[in-house]
Amino acid sequence: QVQLVESGGGLVQAGGSLRLSCAATGRTSSVYRMGWFRQVPGKEREFVAAISWSGSTDYADSVKGRFTISRDNAKNTVSLQMNSLKPEDTGVYYCAASIPGAQFQYWGQGTQVTVSS
Repeated sequence: QVQLVESGGGLVQAGGSLRLSCAATGRTSSVYRMGWFRQVPGKEREFVAAISWSGSTDYADSVKGRFTISRDNAKNTVSLQMNSLKPEDTGVYYCAASIPGAQFQYWGQGTQVTVSS
C-alpha cells in the first residue's frame, strides 16, 4: 500500500500562486506515476497533471503554461507549482499515484484551493 498526504492548499487572489506538495509513504518503490487531480462539487474529478518516474510530464490543456509538476524520487514527493491562478482553478486537489501499467489507484485526502476573483 501507498499512503499520500497533500499540503499547501489555501486561499489566493486571481493571478496569484500556490504550491502544493504530496508526500508518499509505504511501498513507495512500487510507485511509477504520480499526479494531481481536482474536483468541485457537482462535477467529476478531473486530471490536472502527472509525472512519471523518469520525469515525463503531462498536463491538462486548461493548466498548460501555468502549472508545473515536479518530483523528487529520493524524497518520494511530488509538487505542483500553480501560477497565474484563475477562479476556475478552485477545487479540492488530490494527489494520486500508480504502479506501472495501472491506473491511478492511490489517493490522498485532498487539499482545498480557493481562488478569489
